[in-house]
Amino acid sequence: MKLVVQVKLLPTTVQASALEATLIACNRAATHASAVAFAKGLMDRNGLQKEVYTDLKAIFGLSAQPAVRAVKKAVDAYAALQANLRAGNLGPLTSKRHRKAISTPIVFRPKAAQPFDDRCLSWQYDARTVSIWTVDGRMRGIRFACSPDQLKKLVQYRKGESDLVQRDGKWYLIATCDLPHPEVCEPAGWIGVDRGIVNLATTSDGINYQGRGLSRYRRWQARKRAELQARRTRSATRRLARRARKEKRHAAHVNHCISKEIVSVAQRTGRGIAVEQLDGIRERVRLRRDQRDTLSSWPFHQLGQHLAYKARKAGVAFFEVDAAYTSQRCPRCGHTERANRPDRDRFRCRRCGLAGPSDVVAGVNVRNRARSAWAFVTMPVPPPA
Repeated sequence: MKLVVQVKLLPTTVQASALEATLIACNRAATHASAVAFAKGLMDRNGLQKEVYTDLKAIFGLSAQPAVRAVKKAVDAYAALQANLRAGNLGPLTSKRHRKAISTPIVFRPKAAQPFDDRCLSWQYDARTVSIWTVDGRMRGIRFACSPDQLKKLVQYRKGESDLVQRDGKWYLIATCDLPHPEVCEPAGWIGVDRGIVNLATTSDGINYQGRGLSRYRRWQARKRAELQARRTRSATRRLARRARKEKRHAAHVNHCISKEIVSVAQRTGRGIAVEQLDGIRERVRLRRDQRDTLSSWPFHQLGQHLAYKARKAGVAFFEVDAAYTSQRCPRCGHTERANRPDRDRFRCRRCGLAGPSDVVAGVNVRNRARSAWAFVTMPVPPPA
């Protein structure tokens, strides 16, 4: 399985200037390659490289390997654009967003992240330094800081490219690590997890992770965002961007804490983790205007991703089940009716009288569906007649 490790670079003033000039030059070169690819329809790497390789070295001052990476960066960007168009992520053919995407070449920000392979970047783990190619020559001895666990992953599993990133005046390297897949143990049972807005996650064991604190934090951020938007100044725009990143990091931290605790419980008890499959929920649900911001900022997808990769890393079985009527079905008698859930928090079966918190009942239904479905998924294939 692939994970990324982010380390913080600690360059000197001279080294930071060289890194910044390198980012600008590489992104200008990638933008030039993108414009040529758009004008001449060269979307394959070999054809585009033959067309622009000499210009990238002569005009932008790149050496051989960074020029190749700039070409690949442009080709990968167009491949991602085509995938988004096929998936309908940019709207229908007649939408303004779709027309704009296919009518103009891709442009890279001057300080966008730049990938470096092992020919352009080398790591000295014992000294905790890196050596990286820049437009001012090879910069050696750039210090980096990371935790002991991150350093262990880098030494043992780092493989492939590393991205150079500048964020809020600070420098980072994001390295790809290819960890071995641990063997997934046969679960002795399941923990059903129901995800929601008021309660971010509720397990079938009755453990509830409330979203009240995160919702309150988002409302506070929304008020501050409205105040900054009303100013309409450049400094307000910069502060808005910083606040957006801070809010995103806060939500990710909450999801990390929740998923880490659920996976640790599942690993300790030898059980698997089951969640609802909530793909396409924004397209299926029609909401009032005052509800759209709440649903759009609901971090259920990220929580599911964190649960999935942490479960794989720990060797815990992870399974997605159908989400239909999990909050309206009685787990004891199977009676399904909307009236079983008179309000958001309470569940009471109209047939057998089973009552309890609605989110816990939904988690139990998710757990029961995982038990049934897992038996069919792991069933051995019968031999042909």
